[in-house]
Amino acid sequence: MKKLIPLVLLSILLLNCSSDADSTEEIPEDSMYFPPISGNTWETKSMSELGWNESEVQPLLNFLEEKHTKGFMILVNGRIVMENYFNGHTATSPWYWASAGKTLTTATIGIAQLEGLLDIDDKVSDYLGTGWTSAPLGKENLITNKHLLSMTSGLDDEMGNGNTPAELQYLADAGTRWAYHNVFEKLQDVIAEATNQTFDAYFTSKLKSKIGMTGAWLESDEFNVYWSTTRSTARFGLLSLNKGKWNSEIIVPEAYMMEAISPSQSLNNAYGYLWWLNGKANYRLPQTQLQFPGSLIPNAPADMVCGLGKNDQKIYVIPSKKMVVIRLGEVADGENFALSDFDNQLWAKISAVID
Repeated sequence: MKKLIPLVLLSILLLNCSSDADSTEEIPEDSMYFPPISGNTWETKSMSELGWNESEVQPLLNFLEEKHTKGFMILVNGRIVMENYFNGHTATSPWYWASAGKTLTTATIGIAQLEGLLDIDDKVSDYLGTGWTSAPLGKENLITNKHLLSMTSGLDDEMGNGNTPAELQYLADAGTRWAYHNVFEKLQDVIAEATNQTFDAYFTSKLKSKIGMTGAWLESDEFNVYWSTTRSTARFGLLSLNKGKWNSEIIVPEAYMMEAISPSQSLNNAYGYLWWLNGKANYRLPQTQLQFPGSLIPNAPADMVCGLGKNDQKIYVIPSKKMVVIRLGEVADGENFALSDFDNQLWAKISAVID
């Protein structure tokens, strides 16, 4: 991402962002809480109630600030346990999700499939017509929506991030090669064709407004990037923690959500449907065909699933702890495309607090 949208434009789009006012009504400890769709109420939970190590909180906060964090939140059972802003950022300031926002496309595809408007096993060309790539017709017709969700289109990832036919060239048969590629954005075009409305309009009515998110999709170079407050990012993390359900309403079907956070193919066990998966025996990373042994983020819980974005935008969802962790901000160290050493360092600090 070479250019970012000026924050002043985003502030206009996000006037209805929530503030950081809280409510602390007593709720049974094991119940799941969902903040109201509108307004700024969000219940909290104290660290002392959870038995956390409060002496390790300041080292965590120091680390976050040193590593150029903007917004940081931890939810447990939907309630805010930590909410901190750094380096001039506030609860109403927007920030970009980068590739962590891929998970929003995943969820929206699942909603459209639930409504019978598309099928992830269909050919992409069933929706976009033939010639959406430069691949030979027989090879293009091998590519399904699921291949785009799982990063196994077989298209050449060294052609850049553009999605014109000239930039989408055949390298291998679909399903035979895993490679991190911006071609996944074609799924947004599939949604637009399948629903007969813009991707943004469908996303807003079926997902964003249903869970009280604010934010906007904005074009930046060759990317369609989502911007929002930290709290809106946490709302999506909470939806994902609850397998696509918000309160009693099914937003994304649970069976599809479970597929999305499970290995989607055998080439990269640590990748689902645009979600990264911790705790697998090995993993692959963007821009390499090497396979690395061990867990993606060893210091984090094995069942954690992640939305990971360029320059350390993080959505961590940990079912075993009923926890969501959000980190938005500038790059912690060197530029990266998804995973970085920062993930493991951050989880060492978080673990010292929560374990």
